[in-house]
Amino acid sequence: MSTRITFDDFTKIDLRVGTIIAVADFPEARRPAYKLTIDFGDLGIKKSSAQITELYTKEDLMQRQIVAVVNFERKQIGKFMSECLVIGAVNAKEVILLHPENKVPNGSIVS
Repeated sequence: MSTRITFDDFTKIDLRVGTIIAVADFPEARRPAYKLTIDFGDLGIKKSSAQITELYTKEDLMQRQIVAVVNFERKQIGKFMSECLVIGAVNAKEVILLHPENKVPNGSIVS
């Protein structure tokens, strides 16, 4: 069972919708991953690494809207600085990206 949090704890998590505008291989990563550049509208452009190479090609990811946590502290991953955490459902070893059903403005709040 996971650790219980309060509703106040949950409200501290800033989940937003963004559009992937660039995808690059990340050969330095321990496990296969991509470097993503994501447009969050008024929040600006943020970068993230994601271990999603099993299900997605770089072409599949371009212009795809995703959900990410945008208020984590930046994290150094090798020589790459990750600025947000892309959210996905884990199915065995595969990660399936969460995304809005319909297109929404970049930076839209997820609640």
